[in-house]
Amino acid sequence: MPRELLTLSAGQAGNSIGSEFWSTLCREHGIGKDGTLEEWATDGGDRKDVFFYQADDEHYIPRAIMIDLEPRVVSKIVTGPYGEIFNSENIYIDKEGGGAGNNFAAGHAAGERIYDDVIEMVDREAEGSESLEGFMLLHSIAGGTGSGLGSYLLERLNDSYPKKLIQTYSVFPDSSNSDIVVQPYNSLLTLKRLTNHADSVVVLDNQALSRISQDRVTTGADDEFRQENQLVSTVMAASTQTLRYPGYMNNDLVGMIASLIPTPKCHFLSTAYTPFSNDAVDQSKSVRKTTVLDVMRRLLQPKNRMVSTPTTVANRAACYISILNIIQGDVDPTDVHKSLIRIRERNLANFIPWGPASIQVALTRQSPYVQTPHRVSGLMLANHTSIAAMFKRTVDQYSKMREKKVFFNNYAKYPMFEGDNFDEFDDARDVALDLIAEYQACEKADYIDYGAPRVEGDRERRRDGDE
Repeated sequence: MPRELLTLSAGQAGNSIGSEFWSTLCREHGIGKDGTLEEWATDGGDRKDVFFYQADDEHYIPRAIMIDLEPRVVSKIVTGPYGEIFNSENIYIDKEGGGAGNNFAAGHAAGERIYDDVIEMVDREAEGSESLEGFMLLHSIAGGTGSGLGSYLLERLNDSYPKKLIQTYSVFPDSSNSDIVVQPYNSLLTLKRLTNHADSVVVLDNQALSRISQDRVTTGADDEFRQENQLVSTVMAASTQTLRYPGYMNNDLVGMIASLIPTPKCHFLSTAYTPFSNDAVDQSKSVRKTTVLDVMRRLLQPKNRMVSTPTTVANRAACYISILNIIQGDVDPTDVHKSLIRIRERNLANFIPWGPASIQVALTRQSPYVQTPHRVSGLMLANHTSIAAMFKRTVDQYSKMREKKVFFNNYAKYPMFEGDNFDEFDDARDVALDLIAEYQACEKADYIDYGAPRVEGDRERRRDGDE
């Protein structure tokens, strides 16, 4: 039985990433730019129905909904090479067309205004699925539409479909080089919704993406943003490879998330990928040899991670909560076992003291329709406590701006902050601080008892009341 996933992309960044993602999936499944299956795509064995469905004329249509408050990016996608494959009824561009002005509150208010139109698309796609497993939301947390509108969609999807998984691919801003001055406000408000309403958040750090593009991939001066979008789409395709080319394990999103997220709140995942040298990433530098051990070692190197976290002395306690390596290609399971032993002997990965210290490995086939020069490639999905450093940067930046109350007037004119009531900011800060504290607690051996004294105190009070 298929376990379908419905993809929603919100804002400029979300739709740009989504466009690259869908073109990557089409190539990997042998689907032409008009949605028809290529004549040479006869190998089979793949599950196209996870992300596509067939129209009456048998051409493939993505299970995708594109939403934006201004038309530029979506219009470019629709008139682009793969524009014909999308269902025009699943594209929403706000009639006002003015965007959200890089303001979370504006995007959130717009989400409330257009929600009836968007949920009609979602319901139609969900009801047309045999066994919908969940949703994938693509967005940025720094701007107005991706943060505000994306957050509103997240809240309402969680209410409307409480038993369906929600996984987001969230682009976090480069805090040292952002052209959006209010991004700490937008990021913090979105972080609250990602913590409270998402089941899994794949964190894509703009700072790390830019570094990888410059260091690991040979880029021209043409379009750096497109290059970074291609890196993200490559990671997204690899993270869903076991769903689309199923093997014996990790054939659905539930299984993958369950193995990576042992506690509900700590559900922010970082990624690493190697080698970036297939057709999806133009002009990339080659890696000369790709054995299973080489790939698995490179995945653990900080320079290949798509999250920039400090490696200072104060951060040495940071450790992995869980790791899932998705290895593609011609792989002998014996090589995987030997590689895991070598990694453990050399202590290349530091794990939490209260859980299993092991790297999970899922083997999957490469697409037979995309030629790559490498025998083996790999993606790491990791739950690592150092992610808290990124959240702390956001909180620190917010606190400096909050103290001076700069740009508050931009938010005060929207219903969320009506009457100059900015408690929503402080509540979001408290949620972020609780998240940071929980990740830091994960690094200690007594994490299993985290929060227990408070619960025990509540029980004592209840007993006293009963007497």
